Amino acid sequence: MANSYPRRDQARGIWKINNITKNIKGDGTYPNSNTGAVRAIYMGGGAPSTSSVIDYFQTSTAGNAVDFGDLSVARDLNAGGGSFTRGLCCGGYPNSDVIDYIHFASTGNAADFGNLTAARSYLAGMSNNIRCLSVDGLTPSRVNTVDSVNIATLGNATDFGDTQAATALPTCTASPTRGIKAGGNTPSNVDTIDFFELATTGNGVDFGNLGAAQRSQSSFGSQTRMVMAGGQDSATRLHMETIQFGSLGNAVDYGDALTGTNENGRGTSNSITGLFAKGSVDNTIEQKTIASAANATDFGDLTVARTAAHATSNGHGGLEVFDKRAPELYSPTGKPLSGDLGFIAGGNTGSASTVIQYFLIPSLGNAVDFGDLTQARSSTSCVANTSRGVTGGGYTPDFFDNIDYFIPSSKGNAADFGNLSLARYGTITSNNDTIGVFMGGDSGSDDNRMDNITIATTGNATDFGNTTINIFQGGGQVNSSTRGIYMGGYSTPTANNTIGYITFSSLGDATNFGDLTVARFDEGGVSSSTRGVAGGGSTSPANSNVIDYITIASTGDATDFGDLTVARQGIANGASNKIRGVFSGGVDPSYTNVMDYITIATTGNALDFGDLISAVGYNGGNSNGHGGLS
Repeated sequence: MANSYPRRDQARGIWKINNITKNIKGDGTYPNSNTGAVRAIYMGGGAPSTSSVIDYFQTSTAGNAVDFGDLSVARDLNAGGGSFTRGLCCGGYPNSDVIDYIHFASTGNAADFGNLTAARSYLAGMSNNIRCLSVDGLTPSRVNTVDSVNIATLGNATDFGDTQAATALPTCTASPTRGIKAGGNTPSNVDTIDFFELATTGNGVDFGNLGAAQRSQSSFGSQTRMVMAGGQDSATRLHMETIQFGSLGNAVDYGDALTGTNENGRGTSNSITGLFAKGSVDNTIEQKTIASAANATDFGDLTVARTAAHATSNGHGGLEVFDKRAPELYSPTGKPLSGDLGFIAGGNTGSASTVIQYFLIPSLGNAVDFGDLTQARSSTSCVANTSRGVTGGGYTPDFFDNIDYFIPSSKGNAADFGNLSLARYGTITSNNDTIGVFMGGDSGSDDNRMDNITIATTGNATDFGNTTINIFQGGGQVNSSTRGIYMGGYSTPTANNTIGYITFSSLGDATNFGDLTVARFDEGGVSSSTRGVAGGGSTSPANSNVIDYITIASTGDATDFGDLTVARQGIANGASNKIRGVFSGGVDPSYTNVMDYITIATTGNALDFGDLISAVGYNGGNSNGHGGLS
């Protein structure tokens, strides 16, 4: 997420110290520990033969592990890391280049992510929310290789740099910005500590030294502190020591483990409590409060006694959590935006985007940067009134249930609003001044559920009813103050010509309205308070330039309006001001920055409006002046 406090390349006007302090501590985002529902995952291991078992714990409550699923390939002495949503298992013994991934929020077997640059075992791993590093190991000779993957994007690892010395059985942990590798075997044990800056690539740099030469330590951390427990050196097997990520120096004593670790016990954390395995062929898990030098205590047991199982979580110290805050101006002296504004949020530019852009609907011209969503996503959907814009769901390549909001009059980043009832993309939206409805969507299969929110109040969506058919990615933001319309969309396995409507004042199922002139999906919708218009889309396989219209207060089939300037699909919904409708972006067949406009009360072909900041498709759209608003 972008910083909410001022950046020199974004600030406008004059910032005062008290404004900055207030923004960070009260109104703005600031990093904090993850104290929510965090899962710790243990993957694979030796029992004493190699294992494919995946276990999980809820880190907030001591207790025994529960079965999660299985790795694609049984292996131990593996590595990896995790983001808030995805956990990785990289390499392992027998020498493997396989990278598997799981979703923390679900259970089930791991899936293929990609491959390391070379098959190896006896390695270690670490990550922040963006990048996972796999460090050193045997190929069968010792290597000082550091591989990197982007956790959000499936694919093979690339070279990050090299450590100071080739080792087997080091230990690794990361803060949000810095990664640490400690100890290892060359084949004699070493006491060296390397650090890496995760935002760049490059070789390891000397950090300091362990209290004694060691290998096979368990490690875990908060955003500021790394703790290392035990190891294979029998003299220090009970010993724990710590370093501070932000300062160079040697490790210092930090208490004792219960039983001591060996044979590469592994650790992870929820940023407050660290969990680590004893190692050997054992199922013992111990816990330690990261901020305290007190000794470790018992936490619970793995489902299967084994050694060298890789551990990660969706709340470790490398993951930076931002407290909820209100959206902000780039500067407290910045000029508020006014007028009928159209907004385009997220989308796909070749990869999922965070960008929110805006334009003045009454004036022809190009789009301008507004701020960023909390997470990159495509196929998100938007509702908006005069005081708040809200985006829900999306895809990148995971399904999202996140709902963000922003203030149309205040240029700035979006903030967390709540969650949809189901993670999905391609919902079709409608709203009036008060209520926003997310209709249909796809979560792996198309859906007929409808969620609703009260736009003025943050919180999770609740049930509204069901659409007439399972549908997603249709023409939306076709609304009056009393009625919301969805036009066309995709119903597996084909494009659909269905038009349905809801009445905002009454929770309940949608009702059939009529049919489009051409069955299609991924079209854009705009409306005045009396007329709804759907433009473009895909008839599968061809793109369409057709524009249809309906009279919102009646029912019946759509009528031909005219044509877009370019036939395309993946067009943003919703940018209209009761007089003019704007169709932005899309795919033709590559991503495009085209913006067309129509005068809603007339008929005829669309005209050129301007250009988006960049070519983008499958983006959410809306305005603060559409036909659903009084």
